[in-house]
Amino acid sequence: MSAPPDSILRRPLDLAFAVFFSFSAAYGLFISLPESLGVPVAPDSPWVPLRWLYDWAVAEEPAHLDPPISLLSSAALDGFVHAPFLCVLIYALIRGRAWIRVPALLFAGSSMTNMFYYFVQTFLGPHPPPNVAYYLAFNLPWLIAPMLLAFRMRESDPFHAMRVRATPGSA
Repeated sequence: MSAPPDSILRRPLDLAFAVFFSFSAAYGLFISLPESLGVPVAPDSPWVPLRWLYDWAVAEEPAHLDPPISLLSSAALDGFVHAPFLCVLIYALIRGRAWIRVPALLFAGSSMTNMFYYFVQTFLGPHPPPNVAYYLAFNLPWLIAPMLLAFRMRESDPFHAMRVRATPGSA
């Protein structure tokens, strides 16, 4: 049996993925999921995180104030599918589990597709963001991170190099 991979602390890209996708999973569970279930994005919303989203929506992304079905379906995919998967991904990254490769590639494709439709709705819909640079600064990471994850998972065993280094007696 091969040696375990180096600690995640010695794998800065995997650590960055774990941190970013932790925020993403929390966002999916606490904001996207309730929004997709019809909890209102309003200053008096019964769910506090959607009160915070209201402030963002008023300033930068008005589509959340009266979300079209495409935005609700994107939020549902994030909340019901992506967020739970990200918990598994984070575990696998921390533990250096090679079995995550194919599911991570499927997630990356799904996430990039979801963001494509999200951006199309945002920019071609009736309420484009008033400050495009600011909007992109806060939303492009959800397109770029899955792209980088797919690149990271391109090898059949993405943790192999770490296992080779961790093997006793190897150079």
